Amino acid sequence: MTAYQLGRLTWNPLKHIDPFMSVLLPTLLALAHLPILGGAKPVPVNPRNYRNFKRADIAVSLAGIVMNLFLAVACTLVIPLTYGVAQLLPATINAMAIVQQMLVIGILINLQLAAFNLLPIPPLDGSHVFKYILPPGWALAYSRVGGYGLVVLYAVLFVGSGLLIWWLTPAFLLADLLRNAVKLFLLPWPYPA
Repeated sequence: MTAYQLGRLTWNPLKHIDPFMSVLLPTLLALAHLPILGGAKPVPVNPRNYRNFKRADIAVSLAGIVMNLFLAVACTLVIPLTYGVAQLLPATINAMAIVQQMLVIGILINLQLAAFNLLPIPPLDGSHVFKYILPPGWALAYSRVGGYGLVVLYAVLFVGSGLLIWWLTPAFLLADLLRNAVKLFLLPWPYPA
């Protein structure tokens, strides 16, 4: 109910724009010719609504990741449908080929987002899960460091790109697996490269 009460349960993207994370930070990084990092307003959650705090905090943190996985699978399943439409209506072949390419990109982006958000760096969702794996004393220290999470995250993006590629490798492999599962249904790209 929290998101609904705050007017955030909407398709209107303007309600989700954070002035700093969505506009100012990406603009400054782009002007400085640095890797661009951005984000939306955090999803509002009221922990007082939790029955079991630890389990609910993990579930809320993993909800976005599960949705990314669901969307990747949904994109995969729609590819054969677009092939079927193209076969039934040959005039739509070029349009369906473009839609399929968008779906293939959707598979990769959603899997990358799922893996990226699992990084155990605040404010990413993986940090909420990771803190419960740590012993209580370490978890408290980890939570205190969370205020610097954005700086650590940017350092990983800027300096530790090899580590990030390693972390995202399962997402790349799963995207290849899903794409290969439907490759017989992929229409040829209608435009010259």
